[in-house]
Amino acid sequence: MKNLSLATLLLLVAGAPALAQTTETATAQNPAAKADTATPRVPFDGMDLSWVNGQNRQQYFPLQFKDQDGETVLTATSFLDGYYNYNFARPLDHTQTISAVTGRAQEFSLALASIGIESNYKNIIGRLWLQTGSMLNVVQETDGSVLRGRNTGTTIGANGANLGSGITTNNLKYIREAAAGYHFNVAYGLNLELGIFMSYIGLESYVTQENWSYQRSLVCDFTPFYFQGARAQFYPSKKFKTELWVMNGWQTYNTYNKRPAFGNSNYYRPSENVQLVANFYVGNDSRPGTDSLAVGRAAYPNITRFHHDNSVVARYYHKDKKGPLRGITQAAFSLNTHYGFQAGTDAGGNDVLAKNNYMVGSSLANRLWFAKNKLALTTRVGFVKNPSRYLSFNPSVVGFTNTDASKLTAKEVTATFDVMPSDFVTFRLEYLHRWADVPYFAGPGGTTSPSGYADQPLPPTYVPDLRDYENRLIFAVNFRL
Repeated sequence: MKNLSLATLLLLVAGAPALAQTTETATAQNPAAKADTATPRVPFDGMDLSWVNGQNRQQYFPLQFKDQDGETVLTATSFLDGYYNYNFARPLDHTQTISAVTGRAQEFSLALASIGIESNYKNIIGRLWLQTGSMLNVVQETDGSVLRGRNTGTTIGANGANLGSGITTNNLKYIREAAAGYHFNVAYGLNLELGIFMSYIGLESYVTQENWSYQRSLVCDFTPFYFQGARAQFYPSKKFKTELWVMNGWQTYNTYNKRPAFGNSNYYRPSENVQLVANFYVGNDSRPGTDSLAVGRAAYPNITRFHHDNSVVARYYHKDKKGPLRGITQAAFSLNTHYGFQAGTDAGGNDVLAKNNYMVGSSLANRLWFAKNKLALTTRVGFVKNPSRYLSFNPSVVGFTNTDASKLTAKEVTATFDVMPSDFVTFRLEYLHRWADVPYFAGPGGTTSPSGYADQPLPPTYVPDLRDYENRLIFAVNFRL
């Protein structure tokens, strides 16, 4: 595993691991920063985290409501993200495959619209962020755990008829994050929470504004974006945070199998310029060969999944704000590496071996800031290898057929140019080239039907048009307040 060596070595040298996708801000999102004590101990106090890949670059939160003593009672948030995705293959159905961000091609799309409120008043933690947009179709609606039993979701037909329960994610998919909990003044803080959370696996965030690139890296698109459960966040020192998680499963609202899943997230920042991350997941929620439950399966497979990712994010150049901010003002890189596998026996009693059911991948990005940090250029390379495809995207909703289906190695190169006139808005232009060792990306014929329309009957011989490479150009705008 040569790809793991650099990140692992740096973690060992640092003497401690670190966190992933949980945004850190001085007061708005860190309950420890508002501890109800005379002399609060604030983790990561004084550190500017706005440059970090996967973190919110906002430093000011204008929608704050304070009590008569000046303490923040409530913070409101809003986010809007839209894009135009040009796929050079020009699929006739306008369906973009192998992406959890861009679901459409040759069209303007609203990827995500979200509003929310959160409070850490008097040590009480409360958070509710609502969401809608096309991203829900390619993330939340692929959650097949709602098929297990009833009381998980209901579809209502046009005439008001109940079409059945347990077949949709409608009960929960419009909630981006919701949590209730309490902050205890222990060391630098202890938070206990229960609810729906953004995923802790992978360096890059569900919220595209927080990432250096618009299209997430392959390894991060293959990992979860949300989970439902409980977590304990502990800050034993000013520079270290660890989290323990109990959750229903791998990007599932409900539980597929016999027991819940467990996770651990660790975050170490020895200085403002270095972030080290290590995350771990183990669960009994895995399905062999795919992340969807086979229809009519009589028993749930006894398969355990393990996944680990680690990251190194370092700012190697930072111009002093006291001097003239000309030319390059900041420079940083991020290296995010994943390894995971699943093993056990499937529903038919067949062995599922880790050596055949594994995933490994890495993403290396470099970012340069210019013009008082108003402009930025990010270049990125990455790969993912997932031979059994137990985590991979299915490129077709009508049935993916491939004579070499046991293989999958995909690679990518991206370049992203950001214009950031303020902390609240970003204009992005991104070029993306990806290729694979098997036909995997949508071609000109699309992946829906010969006509490109989903309501047309499929001929028995229809096969989705898949190619082993793709080129795309993305223009995106996001707003956050």
